[in-house]
Amino acid sequence: MDYLSEYRSKLRTPEEAAKAVKSGDWVEYGCGVTYPTLCDRALAARRDELTDVKVRGMLCYGPIAVVESDPEQEHFTYDSWHLTGYERKLADRGLCYYQPMLYRNLRWYYDNFLHINVAFIGAAPMDEHGYFNLSISTGNSRVYIENADIVVIEVLEGLPHACGGQEESVHISEVDMVVEGEHGPAIQLPSRAPSDVDKQIAANVIPYLCDGATVQLGIGGVPDALGVMIAESDLKDLGMHTEFATDAFYKLFASGKLTNRRKTIDRNKAVFGVAAGTQDLYDWINHNPGVAAYPISYVNNPAVIAQLDNFISLNSCIGVDLYGQVSSESSGTRQISGTGGQVDFLTGATMSKGGKAFICMNSMFTDKAGVAHSRIVPYFGGDIVTSPRSQGYYIATENGVVCLAGASTWERAERLISVAHPDFRDELIKAAEAQRIWRRSNKR
Repeated sequence: MDYLSEYRSKLRTPEEAAKAVKSGDWVEYGCGVTYPTLCDRALAARRDELTDVKVRGMLCYGPIAVVESDPEQEHFTYDSWHLTGYERKLADRGLCYYQPMLYRNLRWYYDNFLHINVAFIGAAPMDEHGYFNLSISTGNSRVYIENADIVVIEVLEGLPHACGGQEESVHISEVDMVVEGEHGPAIQLPSRAPSDVDKQIAANVIPYLCDGATVQLGIGGVPDALGVMIAESDLKDLGMHTEFATDAFYKLFASGKLTNRRKTIDRNKAVFGVAAGTQDLYDWINHNPGVAAYPISYVNNPAVIAQLDNFISLNSCIGVDLYGQVSSESSGTRQISGTGGQVDFLTGATMSKGGKAFICMNSMFTDKAGVAHSRIVPYFGGDIVTSPRSQGYYIATENGVVCLAGASTWERAERLISVAHPDFRDELIKAAEAQRIWRRSNKR
């Protein structure tokens, strides 16, 4: 088969590909670093020809041309499964709408409830066998491809080639159009340096880990910092099974801590769904048979996670109330990020032999006006609950680690107040008393 001839026959300009979109269509932009820049710009240029075009994306680092070109939303509407800082700013302007999800159910949503008229999917260049590698968005991309009426691959030259795993590629025969153009290197997202508070949180958590543990790190500064600190610990032979790979995992590998030798499934493989980081991370992933990209339906499946002994889930949050409810995605009703896979990994870790799930956070924050606030609050008033109080997990702050599994309401209040910032403990005790979750013996 002459795959190159088929490729050439499907080659289109971005403008030609954008013409596939009609008024009223649902359009998919894929996930993360593989955002289809050229097709987005070409579609935005058709603004005045179109109405009621709904665009879905996820973890877009911006800018999104269809959104920026239509601030009145007369032509385009943009939805996101998980907000980045850029998408959060759009949401603050009323230009981005969040789609709630359990990440493990992504395929289920599309197979049963959602439709895609046109999918613009970024991928690495086609190989000699006719396959485009879906690279660091493997976790999501085939779901979109298999549920779209029209599939457009935008070739991104700077992407690493991710080995499978599963569903890491798409064949030219499955594609309707191919778009080429200049993109430059893949987006670089360096992790921030850990603060002194981050280091103390990590120091509190690390004693709960053991040699041979398999680790998941959530999205955010605290999990990234934890990864860096673990790389500097005495732990060895760690494994990786994570929805979102960042530089923290590359640093674990470079430090010799990450070997994957003792994993009970996918042994000798560092498993991930999507990734974003610096060139060091991308170079580590590129053509590396020791790193395996899988669909999110596999990576985030609690039944899969449960098969990994000593599984450690490390995620962050925005706040916790005295009942043990966790908010990781909103501040009041303001959407900050998304549910992502937090619930998936909390569930899987508690099913793992020797597994543990940690929610990590600084005990306080200071707002723009310079006012300090506790991240442990009496109760939520409008904040979206990401993880329910009935789910068993550890809460870690710079002041210590407490386990809420099986704890009553008064035990939860007592334990959470013990790791709250000292400046807020007295008022939290008063609140617990008013809420009747502070037992009499606590008062002695």
